[in-house]
Amino acid sequence: MSLNLGDPFPNFTVDTTIGPIDFHQWIGDGWAILFSHPADYTPVCTTELAAVAKLVPEFAKRNVKPIALSCDSVESHRGWIEDIKAYGQLAAADPFPFPIIDDSKRELAVKLNMLDRDEIGSAGLPLTCRAVFVIDAGKKLRLSILYPATTGRNFAEILRTIDSMQLTDKRRVATPADWMPGDSCMVQPTVPADQLATLFPAGVDSVTLPSGKQYLRKTECPN
Repeated sequence: MSLNLGDPFPNFTVDTTIGPIDFHQWIGDGWAILFSHPADYTPVCTTELAAVAKLVPEFAKRNVKPIALSCDSVESHRGWIEDIKAYGQLAAADPFPFPIIDDSKRELAVKLNMLDRDEIGSAGLPLTCRAVFVIDAGKKLRLSILYPATTGRNFAEILRTIDSMQLTDKRRVATPADWMPGDSCMVQPTVPADQLATLFPAGVDSVTLPSGKQYLRKTECPN
């Protein structure tokens, strides 16, 4: 299956570390981030899940629910979680803060085109690449990133992209290179000049360019 940005994200029923779930029902009326892993008890994956566990409060502020996928069984996931907690210095007695999907048959990995053909596991099968899917409240795919199995993800950058998408859903702006929440944004080129004062009461600054074209227009974007 090939998914484009804006496509409806497919629903599925799977077993997870919190029991069977219907994916769309589990998301509810918020957003979700689905991120895949090559296998349990692997070094980079362990660091990633520990990182996301610590960032769960940040995802919650944005009404985003994380869910992981690994090509091993729920039983394996539950044992691995103890290692993740130890590595991340998480409270051993606390429940793990997000579910991990059992994709031991690689059905979702195939369905969502997440296999890395260049990385082969001990069983001789392709490993799942480090895919990231961000799904919005309308169950549409908003962001898709594929990392090779050998490269860990930067989840601070993924939070930044979610901040950008949620801001630009509300305002007719776009976020420039290296933008961080609180920085100036760019007014979308489709906004007519006669609407600027109404839409952007804080003001708009046009950048003078050699071309003379006034397409770089900056404005303040409070969260």
